[in-house]
Amino acid sequence: MNDIRKRKLGGSGLEVSMIGMGCWAIGGKYKVEGSWSGWGPVDDNESVRALHRALDLGVTFFDTADAYGCGHSERLLAEALGPHREEVIIATKVGNIFNEETKEFIGRSGDSDHIRKACEDSLRRLGTETIDLYQFHIGNYDLEKAGEVLDTFEDLVAQGKIRCYGWSTDDPERASFFAGGEHYVAVQQAFNIFHGNEETLAICEQEGLASIVRGPLARGLLTGKFTKDSTPPDDLRGAWDFEKGELAEQLDDLNALHEILTRDGRSLAQAALGWLWARSPNTIPIPGFKTVAQVEENVGACRHGSLSPQQMREIATVLA
Repeated sequence: MNDIRKRKLGGSGLEVSMIGMGCWAIGGKYKVEGSWSGWGPVDDNESVRALHRALDLGVTFFDTADAYGCGHSERLLAEALGPHREEVIIATKVGNIFNEETKEFIGRSGDSDHIRKACEDSLRRLGTETIDLYQFHIGNYDLEKAGEVLDTFEDLVAQGKIRCYGWSTDDPERASFFAGGEHYVAVQQAFNIFHGNEETLAICEQEGLASIVRGPLARGLLTGKFTKDSTPPDDLRGAWDFEKGELAEQLDDLNALHEILTRDGRSLAQAALGWLWARSPNTIPIPGFKTVAQVEENVGACRHGSLSPQQMREIATVLA
């Protein structure tokens, strides 16, 4: 499948595959406040095979961050995509401070000096001369200081270090703050059938920004692999309680939606991606992955495309 439809990356002039690959999980584990976090065990060889498979299937958009695995995700992208650099659009992020050797988070910073140094470090790890999309990774950053971040990003564009930039935030006020920047093209926000800030998405549509969707599968909940009898995974989802509260309600909703989502031959995961494409022409979902099989299923959603208007109406009725 090398003819995946494209979507515009905001006003950048770039087009990317309608689905991207979210490269957080393949970075592996890291320490936060002394405890290990991440998405469980990963196999670097399988990660590289999965990246190659995505490329073979027509994916051209790969989203990572310097903090994912404390630099490891960026290095894997360089290894897997280096020979194909001109064929792909690579997005990374800045804002977290970490020790690459001990894989431990230290803090956060939006200071100009940190951003400039972190950009050079990401360029080195990615093995590239220019980052296509550079995203600010502190979603709740002080707006009184955000002007300096904007100015620094514009200067990095002028220097040829980055092509354009965005902000990874769910907050509509912050999503709109960079809108005066000439090369501001994207907001990365959490959005899926169960959750998302409608106002932030509306800003993307009003300002012509791409809505890069993290968590499109609700951290795996929308794949259908969990039930109320499931044991929480041994990763950052370890505190999940499937038997009560919001997760239990969402499992009930998913069960009620199952026939609507899968009636045209899609898997639940593929339907969740199709819902996002139908929800707005600005959305570009970036589901995470750790295996070739996960890449194949997620990219397979492109064969089906957006959910139908009828399906969208029925889903809205159930969730109401």
